[in-house]
Amino acid sequence: MAHFNLDAILRMAQLFSLEAILAYEVGAAAAQSVDYTQYVNLFTGTDGGGNDFPGVARPFGVVKLGPDLLIEGTDSYSGYLSDGNFSGFSMMHEQGTGGAPKYGTVAQLPLVGNITNPLSNITVGRAVPDQGSVGYYKAQTADNVVVELAATAHAGTYQYTFPSGSAQNNILVDVSHVIPSFRGQGLGQYYEGGTFAILSDGHYEASGVYNNGWNRSPDWTIYSCEFPQSDCDLLMFEGGYFNTTPITAEVYTGMASGGSVVQSSGSANTTDGNIAVGGLFTFSSASISSRVGISWISFAKACQNLDDEIPDGTAFSTIVDNTKTSWNSQVLSKIVTTSTNTTNLELLYTSLYFMNLLPTNQTGENPGWTSTEPYYSDIFTLWDLFRCATSLLHILQPVVYEEHIRSMIDIWRNEGYLPDARSSNYNGKTQGGSNGDNVLADAYVKGLRGQINWDDGYAAMVKDAEVTPSNSDPDPMAPDSSTKEGRGALPDWLEYGYITPTFTRAASRAVEYAYNDFSLYQVALGLGKADDATKYLNRSRNWRNHWDPDLESIGYSGFIVPRNTTGLIYSDPLNNDGYWGDPFYEANSWEYSWGDIHDMAEIISLMGGNETFNARLDTMFTVGANPANPDGIIFDATNEPTFNVPYLYNFVNNQSRSVLQSRRVAKEYSTSTTGLPGNSDAGAMQTWLLWNMIGLYPITGQTIFLIASPWFEELTIDLGGKSLNITSTGGDGNGDSSFYVQSVKVNGVSWTKNWLVWEDIFEDGGTLEFVLGPDPVKWDTGELPPSPASA
Repeated sequence: MAHFNLDAILRMAQLFSLEAILAYEVGAAAAQSVDYTQYVNLFTGTDGGGNDFPGVARPFGVVKLGPDLLIEGTDSYSGYLSDGNFSGFSMMHEQGTGGAPKYGTVAQLPLVGNITNPLSNITVGRAVPDQGSVGYYKAQTADNVVVELAATAHAGTYQYTFPSGSAQNNILVDVSHVIPSFRGQGLGQYYEGGTFAILSDGHYEASGVYNNGWNRSPDWTIYSCEFPQSDCDLLMFEGGYFNTTPITAEVYTGMASGGSVVQSSGSANTTDGNIAVGGLFTFSSASISSRVGISWISFAKACQNLDDEIPDGTAFSTIVDNTKTSWNSQVLSKIVTTSTNTTNLELLYTSLYFMNLLPTNQTGENPGWTSTEPYYSDIFTLWDLFRCATSLLHILQPVVYEEHIRSMIDIWRNEGYLPDARSSNYNGKTQGGSNGDNVLADAYVKGLRGQINWDDGYAAMVKDAEVTPSNSDPDPMAPDSSTKEGRGALPDWLEYGYITPTFTRAASRAVEYAYNDFSLYQVALGLGKADDATKYLNRSRNWRNHWDPDLESIGYSGFIVPRNTTGLIYSDPLNNDGYWGDPFYEANSWEYSWGDIHDMAEIISLMGGNETFNARLDTMFTVGANPANPDGIIFDATNEPTFNVPYLYNFVNNQSRSVLQSRRVAKEYSTSTTGLPGNSDAGAMQTWLLWNMIGLYPITGQTIFLIASPWFEELTIDLGGKSLNITSTGGDGNGDSSFYVQSVKVNGVSWTKNWLVWEDIFEDGGTLEFVLGPDPVKWDTGELPPSPASA
């Protein structure tokens, strides 16, 4: 049942009629009864580099239970591939990442027949394509074993149906199992030893020690606790009854050179990464169920998590139904629309789903220190997320968002730096700037206070801005400075106000460091630290020291370039994109030159004024503008550095072009397996799309939202006892045509600015009323969006 805060309703009365309030209450209650999970397509973006995780999970859950597929030479970042052989079904995965795989730990694998060498990296083929819906996953191996999966936040259930007539039905547990990497970047994961024991009551306990992966983490340990379902009859998801007593249960050790050896003691323990440990359970029954809990703390905590979340006798269907309920109530019902277009509803709710898998809420599961603060890990990464995802998380999940901010600050308290990325309880890798600063600033300027200690938050930001992180373990891909945390190129930034080629990614890091310093300015200003505010505002302009006004490219002058102490260094703006060891990271100068949105008026001036700025934006989207790419465009929808570019026309009051260019990009998304333009990056891609559907674009670190155009005739965002209601007339209701804004009202007031601020519609709720049409009109005649650093 929905509950409504009286104070919130009274505040809403200032904006809405009594009828509108009653309609909101009825709509909110109705939202709780709709099963929005029907519109979630788990396999969207699982192919083509999207790397979405299609398995089972609760919102922000530690357990992400799904398949691990193996194709030699191909990285399976989320475990899943549409081809290949099953190497296991494991409890831990990331969501939508690139770089290198992480986790694939705590795995089981069903096998048929006599298994003589179980710890030999066995794989088994796939019989039919996998299936899944929210809370439920189903696969079938080439041995015709049906595998069904369900999960809670810290535990999961495996349900196996072996082919009839099979007398040797096996479940293999190999503690050494991880998802491998084949990219040759030194980022593969390593197993360093573990334990496995079958206890007297028949359950097994295991632990594994692993390291490396994307964030180059040192050793970390995960504990697991498994119980078969009790020998009494148990109602299964498909209605059968079964008994899971094994014929045999053996503990093994194994080496590549010596095969697998039974351990008659019933346990195995090793600190040698060359020795695998695990167990093989053989059953005569065709129906087998296993429930597993995991913990970062201990065996006892893993078992407790299991007992708390999936107590013995819990029906498989109950776990599935509870997962659906969690997603509906906590996530999917936060945005509702009157649309009946199935394609758009699937895009909407699938995107909401995938943006809420990470970060992982590990509160109570922090092996590093004891704290009363919340604890979140698997931040993958703020470089990807700060532009769109964190601002939407603030709106849709304010409790999670506040806890996430508090956790970041607590990580600084105990480890010394805010995370820009983090997994397995270890910071890294930092791709550019210290973008946790941007996230904190965004929360601060939008009034998020709660239990956040902002004095500590600001101190953490100052640490990023003033103290170079240690580089005691140089990254082979960028050995010049730390990629673990902080700003490794600070020595140059502090001494010169720019970054020389002494440091990798010098030009792109300069763009990001300037943005980071603007974030410090915002918080310093709010805390009354006037001298700091002045210093960091000045430093936020230092991207200008990398600007070459004379550098020309396809008819335009002025670009961000590398430089040294003697001057600017020539670099071809269309072809200077690179990777870790290059001047620009994952985008070129054409793309990074738009990056410092806090100083946009200066960028417009340096580019030659409004008319040239507008034409240059058009060139970003012109097919064949880059002579080396006659069939493509310069704008790169596959990566985050250019997320803001389609919307920048607003800064010269040409909002209709923002609508056109952003809508063209958005309509390239689909719910197919290749429906994402690039890596999901923990939902970054999905949140860019969601903002386009809503009809706004956030400017992180400021209270500003650029106005675009909504897809739907009516969309309501639940703000927790208040709401934002967005309506449109004159369009097609799907965002495909007649999407140009003719006029806008904000809270019933006619609006001529193509931007608004947090206080207008989010702080106390509000309304946006759009009139749309087939042709552009000049409705945005008001004040331009602010450029705070351009004064």
